[in-house]
Amino acid sequence: MDGEELGLLLKQERGQFLDFVSAYEYKKSAAQKKNSEDLARDLARLLAGMANADGGTLLVGVEPDKSVTGIPYRAEEIQALIQSPQAMLNPPLHPSCQKLSLGNLLLLKFEVSSSLEVHRVAGGRTFYRIATENPCLPAEQIQSLKESKRYFFYERQHVLDAAWEDLDSAAVAAFTDKIKDPRDPRTVLAQSYHLVDCSRDKVALTMACLLLFAKDPSRWHQRCGIDFVKYEGTERRHGSSLNVIKRIRFEAPLSRLIDEAVGRVKEHIRERTILHDLFFRERLEYPTFAWQEALVNAVAHRDYSLSGAPVEMWMFDDRIEVRSPGLPPSPVTVEQLRQQKRVHFARNPLLVRVLADLGYLQEIGEGVPRMFQEMDHHGLRAPEFSTEGFFFTVTLHNTPIYDEATLRWLNQFGASTINFRQRRLLAYAYSHAKSFSTADYQRVAEVDRDTAYREIRAMVKLGIVNPLKPKSRAYRIIERL
Repeated sequence: MDGEELGLLLKQERGQFLDFVSAYEYKKSAAQKKNSEDLARDLARLLAGMANADGGTLLVGVEPDKSVTGIPYRAEEIQALIQSPQAMLNPPLHPSCQKLSLGNLLLLKFEVSSSLEVHRVAGGRTFYRIATENPCLPAEQIQSLKESKRYFFYERQHVLDAAWEDLDSAAVAAFTDKIKDPRDPRTVLAQSYHLVDCSRDKVALTMACLLLFAKDPSRWHQRCGIDFVKYEGTERRHGSSLNVIKRIRFEAPLSRLIDEAVGRVKEHIRERTILHDLFFRERLEYPTFAWQEALVNAVAHRDYSLSGAPVEMWMFDDRIEVRSPGLPPSPVTVEQLRQQKRVHFARNPLLVRVLADLGYLQEIGEGVPRMFQEMDHHGLRAPEFSTEGFFFTVTLHNTPIYDEATLRWLNQFGASTINFRQRRLLAYAYSHAKSFSTADYQRVAEVDRDTAYREIRAMVKLGIVNPLKPKSRAYRIIERL
């Protein structure tokens, strides 16, 4: 069984919920085992970061290339590694730890759930897992993180009158098939995902488990679905002027709710005929990734304790609004989202981990920046983020901001070449005599002088723009096409 379990883990990539740690270090191409105390500190930091975020699995004895090298320590050193999260963290952390064997090699498999507390290492540093990174949080975000942990109670509460038979066995089986875990479904949901408690005679189900897999989720949460409403025109009207064209209510376990909603909503995403390279082309009015990411985030991160309102998707002639109950949980702010900061905090970490393993949340920390890139690549306005009452809204407009010639010229520069601000400035310059100044960059990109100068110099090095004169603060774009 150890070999099969290891094989499943090694088929996966490092990410938000999985990391590999080697017991060796390489100096001058020679391998030598790490100091056991140094490795213990590394494990404590990584496990603290996972517990402070969404939980996850840590496999010790594996190289970055996934080759298995084992843990070459004495029994007392291995025991110190196992106890490192209790000994080196405050408050102590108690992840499950399993010894695995592959031939004569020993490995350790730690599993930790998202914690209700914020754990810090000796010296007071607090780590937080974001994708494959484990950054140290600044002081101002630590208090926000502590306050946000109170949201975790809702999805973790045990629903006393719920039983295993209330779950949709087909939905549970589809999930375990997806993750290719051969263990009994109850064991998988209990040990790896912390969705059920099998320690008593009667299996106790969490609210997260019922939202994800219940036969009738509305029995446990009256508005956990998605309401899609299509309006005629650009505003909502009521009474005798009611302008609703289509209304669809989606109600299903969250494990399949998103697929059902996306399948029906995409029927209402129109195609537009545009003239491109002397040929007429069809283009969807919204980039697929952008509107689906907004919908997935709304389902994954909404505040389910606000049980009287569903996720809403309003479609108008000129825009889509995806409305999610609950304001962004600190330390995430609307301003950070507008600035495309790489931020992540899961209000519902148990839900998020399952949805991620189902393939809905594959770019944790990167989804919002990519929404900006997709909208800009299609020549559309940037996503807008706003709050009203207890709703958080993402708005996507379908009105082009670039003409086709400008967009075609811009799209020769990939997202990895220039950032969003540089792209916006180039579009401005392309339609303004093919030139611009440092002051233009500050105004259009909304940055200070130092940032403007640094990002212009980067474009000069890439051969995208040239100074009009030596030491000039005016530049001309190079029309590669």
